Amino acid sequence: MEWLVKKLLGTKSEREVKRLKKVVQRIRHREEELDELSNRELRLMAHELRQRILQDEDIKQKIMEGKITEEVELAFALVREAGKRTLGLRFFDVQLIGGLVLHEGKIAEMKTGEGKTLVATSAVAANAMTEEGVHVVTVNDYLARRDAQWMGPIYLFLGLDVGVINSDYSSYRVQWADPELADRAVEEDWRVWPKGYFEETLPSELISVQAKKAFYTKLVPCTRREAYQCSITYGTNNEFGFDYLRDNMAFSAEEIVQVRGHNFAIVDEVDSILIDEARTPLIISGPAEMDTSVYYRADEVVRKLVKDEDFTVDEKNRTVQLTEQGIRKVEELLGIENLYDIRHIDLLHAVNQALRAHSLFKKDVHYIVRDGEILIVDEFTGRVLPGRRWSDGLHQAIEVKEGVPIQKENQTLASITFQNYFKLYRKLSGMTGTAETEALEFKEIYGLEVVVVPTHRPMRRKDHPDMVFKTKGEKWQAVVDLIKEEHAKGRPILVGTVSIEDSEHLSRLLQKEKIPHNVLNAKQHEREAEIIAQAGRLGAVTISTNMAGRGTDILLGGNPEYLAKEMLRAKGKAIEEATEEEWKEALEKAYRITEEEKKRVVELGGLLVIGTERHESRRIDNQLRGRAGRQGDPGESRFVLSLEDDLMRIFGGDRVKKLMELLKIPEGEPIESGMVTKAIQNAQKRVEAQNFQIRKRLLEYDLVMNTQR
Repeated sequence: MEWLVKKLLGTKSEREVKRLKKVVQRIRHREEELDELSNRELRLMAHELRQRILQDEDIKQKIMEGKITEEVELAFALVREAGKRTLGLRFFDVQLIGGLVLHEGKIAEMKTGEGKTLVATSAVAANAMTEEGVHVVTVNDYLARRDAQWMGPIYLFLGLDVGVINSDYSSYRVQWADPELADRAVEEDWRVWPKGYFEETLPSELISVQAKKAFYTKLVPCTRREAYQCSITYGTNNEFGFDYLRDNMAFSAEEIVQVRGHNFAIVDEVDSILIDEARTPLIISGPAEMDTSVYYRADEVVRKLVKDEDFTVDEKNRTVQLTEQGIRKVEELLGIENLYDIRHIDLLHAVNQALRAHSLFKKDVHYIVRDGEILIVDEFTGRVLPGRRWSDGLHQAIEVKEGVPIQKENQTLASITFQNYFKLYRKLSGMTGTAETEALEFKEIYGLEVVVVPTHRPMRRKDHPDMVFKTKGEKWQAVVDLIKEEHAKGRPILVGTVSIEDSEHLSRLLQKEKIPHNVLNAKQHEREAEIIAQAGRLGAVTISTNMAGRGTDILLGGNPEYLAKEMLRAKGKAIEEATEEEWKEALEKAYRITEEEKKRVVELGGLLVIGTERHESRRIDNQLRGRAGRQGDPGESRFVLSLEDDLMRIFGGDRVKKLMELLKIPEGEPIESGMVTKAIQNAQKRVEAQNFQIRKRLLEYDLVMNTQR
């Protein structure tokens, strides 16, 4: 019955999109009328709209509830016009649809490269006009700063102020880089996108470099409270959550920073924040008294134990257990009679954590060692999580294992899960490239609907079936051969790895073959935007962990603005020091180079994405594929795997192994078949279901805490 309804009426998403297309027509209808207004008149119109919203409680209430009113439509039209004039970016229809989905308090699933950062500005600005505050949640500090500064010109032009909060307790406000020049640009009606030009995209020769420079913004340090007093605040999920916990522990009203409360939040990469990170509650802790010598004793003992004889490891459930023989051995080594005696509870706990540290946690996979500190690596994004520590003595056990100083154990003073934190908002919405696989969880836990927004241009990416080899050695050889073959043609290649260890191993193999390449992992975090921005250039080879490019587009042929800045830097000049003429010359040259390279890259078939291992979440794999084929560009993706990969080994390699033996696949030959891909997807579904249950249990536990909060 359900399929019949879908066939006749379309899916729920298709019906939603159809409804919103009518609204988009009305927003577009205003373009020519707004184009006629001067910059000053447009700003005055935005000011009057804001006053109207603030003076009419009924209109304000409707906007806060996510209703599409006449005022919302006008706000969207003004944002679209401001985007053209300050950034030279004109919203496509699908981007306006995405913005409307966010305004209504839903999740917009938009493919990579569809301009999600720009999409959010329409909903952000329309809701910021209520002066109740809007929080834009990003996956890391760098993106919070970048997006606030990048989209800042639209907000400042419309009279809205923008703040940024970062993890080292630094906070900023976005301001014009040169206020006098910005005022002059407004007065003299400078526009990046020329007046009266209504084509879909703007050729580089028509861009006004003078206006582009006038509307640049900068970040100016401010207090935490000032950042929250802005109409719009950008920051990470951790920082919003920690500030909430700190506010709840504040002794006076002056210490509270989240002064506007929790009105509306737009969560970028919503799947990463509301699902992947939902397994880790936010905890504020204080120092606890603890004797650290037990960790050293436990580590000494564990190093003498033999796997499968003294202890067993269950990789599927990530647990380690001592055998009967192991218990006796530990008691002997520690010189005690009964390990399970209440007097030895601390020792037993330390031994268990040391076992986990040695058996389940690997250096350069789960953590890195930097400046004598153990830093956790997020398994989903591949990023370092500064300031985060594993609890219950696990972090200390790893510190002893790696021979770095032990830091003190902490006790919990306040905690909250992301699920309960985000439920504080009156209206919540989010964006991601991949949400449909978890639509049920979004609905069940957060009450959020997922709307799949169509792409602006048809998808031209080719996704090949997986190639599966017997051993890791064969797999890496095949990856190197594939890179070698495609690199020789000049084709840009992005290789995705699941750990730092793997990315460095592949890097060494490519060095042997003398193939120039860039490595992007938690150790190179700072260079991330730069590396990703140029990963689409002719002949570029980029190896990356999962962190690759959430939030940064790979443009075929390269990113002209980054290239122009690079050219100036080569001459020893920062962009702020360059004259208007020098910047114009560098930018025009960069546009010529990138446009020429783009033509050649397109002829070669676009970006090639190679995945070297399946992640336990299908979404992460889809994100990697999504780096190629953005905005109708050509592209290809392929996963090269082995039966020794973790996912295959733990969750389903046996069936594939039998299949390989049955088909008598010779050494070095891969198996490529739909059956294998299906077996892998089934393994991923099993892990996803298991993780969903963990998150549900965490939420149920936290709901008990919530009543006491």
